[in-house]
This record gives sequence, structure tokens and C-alpha cells, in this order.
Amino acid sequence: MWSVPESDDGRTDWPASPPPPWPASVRATLWWHRSTPAAREYGPGGPIVPMTLAMMVNYLESPVGPYREILASPVLRRGPIPAMAVPFIAVDSEPSVHGGREHWKLPKVLAEFSGDVLGDLTAVSEGWKVRTSASPRGPQLPIVGGLSFAQPDGDGALCRASARLRGRFRYARVTVEAEGPTLDRWLRPGTHHGIVITSGSMATGPARIER
Repeated sequence: MWSVPESDDGRTDWPASPPPPWPASVRATLWWHRSTPAAREYGPGGPIVPMTLAMMVNYLESPVGPYREILASPVLRRGPIPAMAVPFIAVDSEPSVHGGREHWKLPKVLAEFSGDVLGDLTAVSEGWKVRTSASPRGPQLPIVGGLSFAQPDGDGALCRASARLRGRFRYARVTVEAEGPTLDRWLRPGTHHGIVITSGSMATGPARIER
């Protein structure tokens, strides 16, 4: 499965999860920055948009229960709507690991989380750590939209899926610290533009394979 070392895991006996769609109630912090020169090395190849997008998500309700998640795309795959390519993603739910790997080709691994996703949060596992501190500013506003991702499938195909979101958000400045075999090369430390989703409903649909 396509991943960076932080998302490598040889375990295969994950508890089974239900198939998509996965509806969920969420709170989240998202941030972005221009990709570092090293980011292309960890991207999917092909035409790209040189932007890194990352997020910390608290799933309050989901088909596998509540859990927290960190994911990041070093570059975006170019297209009419740029898509995330996600080699790094970790959660604190074993069924969610199964769901990510089985349904969407996402290289999910287990991690421990502490703190508040809309404030100070730490995600840590063996060999890596990410800390975020979100400082929301300004009024709450409605948000309607979505995200898509396109994962290399190992044989030249792409696994594409999208998540639709409706809720409320605030602009935020997000301070990031990252440690790991690759993360400190492409998940840029410092303070970045971002948003916090203070409340939202999200649904991630089934994947389709493009060859």
C-alpha cells in the first residue's frame, strides 16, 4: 500500500468495518501551506499542485464509533478539482484502520491522541509525533463542500473517493510541529492559514477504481 514510513504497518488482522458510505459528525482543524521542495518526493507522481493539506479530525459519531484522525497530503493531484493523495494517515480506532485500508486504499495506522482538536492536540506513534495548536479568529460561518482523494492502487490504477461536508467553520491560525522519518521534510513547521470546523456532518462515499 502506497505510504510514507510513518504509515507503514505489517499487521493485517484488523476488526472488520462496514462498507461505505460512512456518515459522521465531526469537528476538525485543517491547515495548508506551499509544499516544501522535498514534498514532491513523497507525492504520487504526475501533474501536481504544490500545496500541502493536512487535518486533525474528531469523529464524534461514525459507523465504527467515535475516533480521532490525522492525515496529510504532501502535494495535491492536479485536476479540475485538485485531489488529495494521502501517504500519511493515523487514527485511534482499529475498525477505522480496517475501513481506510479495505475501502479506500488509505494506509491507516494506529496512533495515540491527546488534547482538543480545536485547540492543542498531539498525535503520536512509534517514531513520529505531530502537535497542532489552533487559534480560531472571527465569526462562525456556514460551510458546504467536500474533499476528494486519489490513492495509487499499486498497479497503475487510482482509487478515487470523495467526502461531502456541511457545517460551520471559523478561520484559524494553526501552529504545527512535526517529527518523523519524513514528516519534518514536508509537513512544514510554523504557523499556517487554516480553518476549524466547529460542527459538521460529513459522508465519505465508496471508492471507484480508474485504470
